[in-house]
Amino acid sequence: MIKKKILSWIYVIFWCVVIFFFSSIPDLKIQQLGFWDFVLRKIAHITEYAILNILVLRAFIVSTDFSKKRIYIFSIIFSTFYALLDEIHQYFVPGRHFAITDLLIDFVGVIAGLILWDKIFNKTLKI
Repeated sequence: MIKKKILSWIYVIFWCVVIFFFSSIPDLKIQQLGFWDFVLRKIAHITEYAILNILVLRAFIVSTDFSKKRIYIFSIIFSTFYALLDEIHQYFVPGRHFAITDLLIDFVGVIAGLILWDKIFNKTLKI
């Protein structure tokens, strides 16, 4: 059981490193795509934070005895706080910047992950 708890948090850390890696790449824009570059990058934000929140939810479920409500609240706080840290990190990356709109889009991803978890995965795993 301890192995499962540790492994669940290792997945969270791994995904945070993946997000950090992509945020460290200066100026990710693909000029040839024009508007679609913008759309694809925002979809990427939503997807990466939905995945992060699902991993965080799972980690809290297997490593705590918190109520469902508390797990949901803590996962939202954790994932949103990481999104804030990521935006601060981007401020120091050449060609990148801190953007409140990206933070809000990341939050949409966090909530999307919560909804996906609740509608799909929560039917098979009791919390």
